[in-house]
Amino acid sequence: MKKFLALLLVLVMIFVLAACGQKGPDLKIWVPEATVEFTKAQVAEFQKANPDYAKYVIAVEPVGEGDAASNMLTDVEAGADIFNFAQDQLARLVSAGALTQLSDEDAAVVSAENDAGSVAAATMGGTIYAYPLTSDNGYFLYYDKSVVSDPSSLEAILADCEKAGKDFYMEINSGWYQPAFFFGAGCTLTYDTDDSGAFTKCNIDYASDTGVGALKAMIELAKSPAFKNGSSISNATNVAAIVDGTWDSGAAKELFGDNYACAKLPTVKINGVDTQLGGFGGFKLLGVKPQTDATKLALCDALAAYLSSGDVQLARYNAVGWGPSNNTAKADPAVQADEALSALGAQLGYTIPQGQYPGDYWSLATALGDSVIAGEYNDADDAALLAALQSFQDTCIGYAG
Repeated sequence: MKKFLALLLVLVMIFVLAACGQKGPDLKIWVPEATVEFTKAQVAEFQKANPDYAKYVIAVEPVGEGDAASNMLTDVEAGADIFNFAQDQLARLVSAGALTQLSDEDAAVVSAENDAGSVAAATMGGTIYAYPLTSDNGYFLYYDKSVVSDPSSLEAILADCEKAGKDFYMEINSGWYQPAFFFGAGCTLTYDTDDSGAFTKCNIDYASDTGVGALKAMIELAKSPAFKNGSSISNATNVAAIVDGTWDSGAAKELFGDNYACAKLPTVKINGVDTQLGGFGGFKLLGVKPQTDATKLALCDALAAYLSSGDVQLARYNAVGWGPSNNTAKADPAVQADEALSALGAQLGYTIPQGQYPGDYWSLATALGDSVIAGEYNDADDAALLAALQSFQDTCIGYAG
């Protein structure tokens, strides 16, 4: 028994000494699973180019943007030092103390080198809190160029579709796609939050002549025999044009074949004026958690700047297809040749970054769109439409505070 205890003690001491001699991960990065291997390779390149940081152990873990934000909000201290997240989580992450604002020098580089939409998505209260990674989330038009002769006008698209007996798809009962009409017309629907992430104010002016014009344009669209409500080309039938995103580019190419084409959203007549459809845009960002160690913070900032740089954004596009936000990377011939990304890039200039919205907003927008699709407003006059929008607006305001 004594010999056994002595042996056990020796083994424990060996284990402790071995553990003490091994350095644990000094820095943790969360990225979506599809980019883990790519990120590991880029980290290795970064450390090779920066010998001062070569001694650090940097762990890259597969955590998607949504889970990364949720995990950081739950426990900042246990979270990653650098993490990917979607722009609609920026305000909550700032309020939770999960993001370090960029230095003046880094902020100047980010502002100069990335498109305006992605910079705005990384900014709150005039301060830049994250590094833009992509400008590739939003919607635009896929179409069959053998059917649609003029993709710049919704009226022309519908006329071509009706003539050919084909369909035009747009999901107007969705709080994501529906604002294309209202934002395009010049209406506003955003929410302010306090430091805890609670909604404090709704900024909305749908109940207006402009809003009525946008609603009437939706009603006219729904009246067309070519209209179908939907946004997934994989689920569409007899389709000649659809409002969809880059995630469906492969399916669109396969369906349309040699007639595959893309464009920004078309104009639509609102109150008699050809008006460019707008909507939401989405961006992926890279955040750095606050650090107590100045050296570690310097490493985090340097690595985040590198991983979001133009060269790495372009390499990431070539590796996994993420659309760059960096202006130089966007100008690369390979990116320019990507028709879907080019169309989205043209459309993003007419969008706002999607911020935070109450869960009930999405249901309310669905109900408004369902009423339009059901024809409930087909015979309504402007006063009745204004009343419907006033009810919608009052309900949205009621979700805040």
